[in-house]
Amino acid sequence: MTRLSLDTLDALPAHVGRPCYARADLSAGIVHFGIGNFHRAHQAAYLDRLMSAGKAQDWAIVGAGVFEGERRLRDTLAAQDWLTTLVEQSAESSEAKVIGSMVDFIEPADAAAIIARMVQPDIRIVSLTITEGGYFLDARGHFDPAHSAIRADAATPDTPGTVFGMILAALRARREAGTPPFTVMSCDNIPHNGMVTRETLTGLARLSDPAFAEWVTDAVAFPNSMVDRITPATSDRERAIVAGDYGIEDGWPVFCEDFTQWVLEDHFPSGRPPFEEVGAQFVDDVAPFELMKLRILNGGHAAIAYPAALMDIHFVHDAMADPVIRAYLRALHRHEIIPTVPPVPGIDLAGYADRVERRFANPKIADTIPRLCHDGSNRQPKFILPTLRDALEAEGNIDGLALESAFWCRYCAGTTASGAIIAPNDPDWARLSETATAARKTPHIWLDMDGVYGDLATNARFVERFAFWLDTVWQQGPRDAIRTWLSMTGAPSESQDT
Repeated sequence: MTRLSLDTLDALPAHVGRPCYARADLSAGIVHFGIGNFHRAHQAAYLDRLMSAGKAQDWAIVGAGVFEGERRLRDTLAAQDWLTTLVEQSAESSEAKVIGSMVDFIEPADAAAIIARMVQPDIRIVSLTITEGGYFLDARGHFDPAHSAIRADAATPDTPGTVFGMILAALRARREAGTPPFTVMSCDNIPHNGMVTRETLTGLARLSDPAFAEWVTDAVAFPNSMVDRITPATSDRERAIVAGDYGIEDGWPVFCEDFTQWVLEDHFPSGRPPFEEVGAQFVDDVAPFELMKLRILNGGHAAIAYPAALMDIHFVHDAMADPVIRAYLRALHRHEIIPTVPPVPGIDLAGYADRVERRFANPKIADTIPRLCHDGSNRQPKFILPTLRDALEAEGNIDGLALESAFWCRYCAGTTASGAIIAPNDPDWARLSETATAARKTPHIWLDMDGVYGDLATNARFVERFAFWLDTVWQQGPRDAIRTWLSMTGAPSESQDT
């Protein structure tokens, strides 16, 4: 077995791909916050393909992280010269390659060092994969100035603790030095992610320096983008596969599906890599693509996650092999989600939903239900509730979405249908568990969580249907609750193509 490093690349098995460029020829152009699995399977992989074609070699990635908890990943990658084994998997085959588009990773939580690196003129893009919960948003998706971390950064802007405070400090220093601002590029699953990033960044700046906030609004580019690639967490299982099948000792390999998509607005005043040459799509308006993906794919993930968890199913592909869960997803897509998605150029929405089903069912990915269930208090307001709001406004069908909310509530009560204990799986788990338990007798208590449901708690139709489905889930269990809903829609009670 070969321990991954620059010195051992030539010793890798012939069937393992490797960088077709000399790392010494690369120079930095991007600081990226959130060097997790998705980033390395997506943005870093696109760059690696460009670099292997002899392009974008002045756009290498410097990693950054605001939390001490990111030190373990940094130390692991440092020991292997920032290289990653990326395993792309279809249902039929797997392909491994080593990618090397990252050249450094600043010590996590070292705000001064992170800011100093962003100030350097060679950094022309600062990109983010900080998860949906990292943008300090309220239940309606707007900047929350009352958040404690935001208040702390507003009080001490010269010693920030958040990613946005650090970006502002770097932009301020670049302005003072006469250096053009970098582009700020979000790669997170948030509608209008560029606009949201700008709102959070300028909202924080406005709390301490309104004039500087206006400069940021006018001078800094925030392109919207849509990103897509199913990328599960790394466990000992993945490390063992990389060791056994490819002879590589990699402390943090990344497994992902073979599908990838990236749709961006072309708004990069300080330049950008030619991502379109390796499959990215530049469009005038990302909104139709991102809405499609957030509602059909991310919403679909949320829809299957909680009933599957309640049925003690661990892997996503096993959930899709369950004919009742798959029937629920298919009917929810067609009856309630797709009707809220406007037309997307060049895309058949029903066909897109079918492909999403097949992607979820890929057994090679071994994505887990606990990963999909994680951080529901941040994900529900982004992936499910906007669809629900639009369906209510259009007087469309909402029972399947109300059932999804009921499944999440039942999950947060802390036990599966069999009585197994559910491990805490949300930053706000203690409050969610207490509220979910009380909601069994008083359902509206769950909807009164203003930070999640906002004004949906006052919608009489949703309140009534949520209460009905929560009682149904408790009384009948998740499987029969789905069958009850399917019978109401006229859809088959079980999928016929498991």
